[in-house]
Amino acid sequence: MIGGLLTGAVLLVVVAWLAACAEAGLARVSSFRAEGAVRAGRRGSAKLAQVAEDPTRYLNVALLVRVACEMAAAALVTYVCVERISVTWEALAVAIAVMVLVSYVAVGVSPRTIGRQHPLNTATAAAYVLLPLARIMGPVPKLLILLGNALTPGKGFRQGPFASEAELRALVDLAEKEQLIEDEERRMVHSVFELGDTLVREVMVPRTDLVSIERYKTIRQALTLALRSGFSRIPVTGESEDDVVGVVYLKDLARKTHISRDAETELVSTAMRPAVFVPDTKNAGDLLREMQQQRNHVAVVIDEYGGTAGIVTIEDILEEIVGEITDEYDRELPPVEELGEGRCRVTARLDIGDLGRLYGLESYDDEDVETVGGLLAKALGRVPIAGAGAVVPLPDGRGLRLTAEDSAGRRNKVATVLVEPLDQHEAAEAVAAEEDRETDW
Repeated sequence: MIGGLLTGAVLLVVVAWLAACAEAGLARVSSFRAEGAVRAGRRGSAKLAQVAEDPTRYLNVALLVRVACEMAAAALVTYVCVERISVTWEALAVAIAVMVLVSYVAVGVSPRTIGRQHPLNTATAAAYVLLPLARIMGPVPKLLILLGNALTPGKGFRQGPFASEAELRALVDLAEKEQLIEDEERRMVHSVFELGDTLVREVMVPRTDLVSIERYKTIRQALTLALRSGFSRIPVTGESEDDVVGVVYLKDLARKTHISRDAETELVSTAMRPAVFVPDTKNAGDLLREMQQQRNHVAVVIDEYGGTAGIVTIEDILEEIVGEITDEYDRELPPVEELGEGRCRVTARLDIGDLGRLYGLESYDDEDVETVGGLLAKALGRVPIAGAGAVVPLPDGRGLRLTAEDSAGRRNKVATVLVEPLDQHEAAEAVAAEEDRETDW
């Protein structure tokens, strides 16, 4: 009799081993992976796909089988030990030691390792047993789960494989380490999660970088500005730069001038579209969905005081997911390119201290700006576009003529600036000429 009980305990441990193996395999096989097996014509894939459609149900069945077999095996081993060992506490100690060792090695470590290493094969084999077993058990596993949930504080048993966003992120990182997905795909998935915590003010184009046009300017002037700046959507301002009254589209300007050349003299306000305003604290993900639904590509961002903080486009939000969007004309530029006779081409991001050293100044600083592009914008009093130029005086009386050149990137920021040195006399004349032009205007 004792031999039969031990044989039964061994068989129960084997069944528990198979159930644990099935649990580990099913946990790593998604419905997508099961569908791929079906398309590949893999044997047993149809049954696997059926199990993958409702993984929670079949995982519960495997869990119930494993726990029942472990408990039954423990009971049989305990009975044998009590019969063979006269001292009760010694018999119980032996039974506990044996079952802890068997449960840890034979049910805990070994089957789960195999299930994780060969999930598809394991889950396919388990599907042959779990499908009929689930039909036989009927609602029993679900009733036991409901009973467990009633005794468990919180949300109880979760229906999906992930309890939190952190678990899903960790699984994505693991997939990248196992070379199931590329590093760029991993970053994109993480960016989608981060978009839910991103505010509009973090992705917008700030007002200081905006190229805008006044509402009293003509359509011809607006068309020229659009072509020179490279922007297809330009905010239209009213009484001040803080007062955005609409947005004018390049295609609307082109359509009006194509229909009638006389339209070039009309005010730009006749061609602008109403502006959509959003607070700078709005969630970027929510705004993206609204823009898709309303088929709107640009919105004016308002700060807490009601002033214009900047504008945001669909492309700005998408860049948070896919990274910076560039085109075939974007290229890496050298910081400084010598052109001869003291002239040079520098990037707009070049530090003004480096610019000063190019022309023999040990130190050159400006408390308001740090880059050559910022220095040009300060001299102009507006955002520079290609072709815009200004003269900047140096501390020793000389001057530098800065001229914005090509734009780069999706936001058409000035990429390079042409720098031409002027002696003291030339610098004084250039500054006087600019002051005269401002006075005449």
